[in-house]
Amino acid sequence: MRIGELARRTGVSERSLRYYEEQGLLTAGRTPGGQRDYPAGAVDRVIRIQEFFAAGLHSPRIARLLPCVRDVDGGPSAVATPRLVEDLTAERARIDRMIDELRRSREVLDEVIVTASEEVPGAGGPDGPRPGPERLGRVTSGPDRSGGTAPGPV
Repeated sequence: MRIGELARRTGVSERSLRYYEEQGLLTAGRTPGGQRDYPAGAVDRVIRIQEFFAAGLHSPRIARLLPCVRDVDGGPSAVATPRLVEDLTAERARIDRMIDELRRSREVLDEVIVTASEEVPGAGGPDGPRPGPERLGRVTSGPDRSGGTAPGPV
């Protein structure tokens, strides 16, 4: 299939597809006229690449990872190695840290919204102030990056 069709079928720009090829993430044959000609499996490969980028992986890591996973379902291929398991475990831990940081940031924003809503009449919209962390039973303090405890309500 041509690059335009692959772009349409995956929702990925032609420019990104060329980038994937430059990075060794995607391969294409060439027509006699020099146009890229992707195999049918390229759709699954591009979807897998997009999933890895969405998970925060960078091109060199994805290039090392792709030979170890099946494009169709993302399961391990015959060349999956213990090193891959180590790399993936480290990536999962990094993603977990990012999720924790985002949750803490959201809690702070919730607290600021509640405080601002209580101080500014009508700031909560037509239904009044939105429930904040303390009203939703959320924990408003926890470990910060330095290992200490984050402040309570703002």
